[in-house]
Amino acid sequence: MGMELRVAILRADDVRPELAGTFGEYPEMFEALLSDANKQRPAKDQVLLKATAYRANQGIFPSNIEDYDAYIITGSKSGVYEDLPWIALLANFVKVLHQHKKPLIGICFGHQLIANVLGGNAGKASTGWEIGVKTATLNAAGSHFVGAEPFKLLYSHQDQVLEPASGAVVLASTPGCPIAMTTLGDHILTFQGHPEFPMAYANALYQLRKDAYPLECFSNAMESLNEDTDHLAVARWMIDFMVR
Repeated sequence: MGMELRVAILRADDVRPELAGTFGEYPEMFEALLSDANKQRPAKDQVLLKATAYRANQGIFPSNIEDYDAYIITGSKSGVYEDLPWIALLANFVKVLHQHKKPLIGICFGHQLIANVLGGNAGKASTGWEIGVKTATLNAAGSHFVGAEPFKLLYSHQDQVLEPASGAVVLASTPGCPIAMTTLGDHILTFQGHPEFPMAYANALYQLRKDAYPLECFSNAMESLNEDTDHLAVARWMIDFMVR
């Protein structure tokens, strides 16, 4: 077992009560994902993962940013543009992490918030809902992320990054989401897709929200759930990014 990796998971939402009993909360999904990906690394490269969850959506954050090696911001049903006190607090926290160049990974809402806070823009996508397994194509700037080119992840969003953060580099796009993956400096990595969602969770979530989606969008998404995703490859990228 190699180095210790202390990760703070900033929880930006609660899993719907009817699903939380089966699937747990989002930080638990991330812990399971990272643990599975860590086991796939060569023994000498495996990390001792220590994850701690903070209810950012209730305004709770680490008191000292140096207590952690890296940070992850989860998805959320909230929009980054909503005037909610906890979103303002999280936005300020992102600025502090960026200032100190602490490794930071944003997923879905996290991806959008980081862009919005650091000079970019996120909002409603003109394409509407993007749900199901989608394929993202890495461009030349993202070509060093090896192990899955192109890569498939589960998606669940109607907002997206419209303009990346100042100085950010776009690494990958899906047909409906031109800014699907970005980096900023060597300390920020963001994804619009959800590597942490178990397939069964996505299935249950889409079914619960069925009435919110256009019929064709829903049926295509349900059909796409037969495809395998590259969530473990993406999680290995996340670990590599956090341990540097």
